[in-house]
Amino acid sequence: MFDYPVTLTLDDSTVLVTFEDVPEAITFGADEDEALLNAIDALETGLSFYVDARKPLPIPSQPATEQKTVRPSALECAKLGVYQAMTSQGIKKAELARRLGWHMPQVDRLFDLRHASKLDQIEAAANALGKHIYVQIV
Repeated sequence: MFDYPVTLTLDDSTVLVTFEDVPEAITFGADEDEALLNAIDALETGLSFYVDARKPLPIPSQPATEQKTVRPSALECAKLGVYQAMTSQGIKKAELARRLGWHMPQVDRLFDLRHASKLDQIEAAANALGKHIYVQIV
């Protein structure tokens, strides 16, 4: 759902990572493996700018043949899914707080990608929006 194609470019002795769909996310690594590992953090940081600005998340483009993709961690994907459901339904944070019986700082922490929210809180927010979270190991 949040698999974003990455562009890997050899830049002198490092590998530069950029995202066409999330231009705010830029990083590098000493080699491809390190660059892809750093790309997860860069992507999460880039997507957090959209959440902080209350803008819709960029839609991942279709990767080219054999192009690598990167996705945020599972917890962040769940948070982003709830954020995307909230914005697509035109629901504001205050309304979500009212539906959940929470205070606004609790909702703010829910959408802070650096905060380790509990999965049951994210699930409660999804349910308040008429959505469900499914976890799958592949």
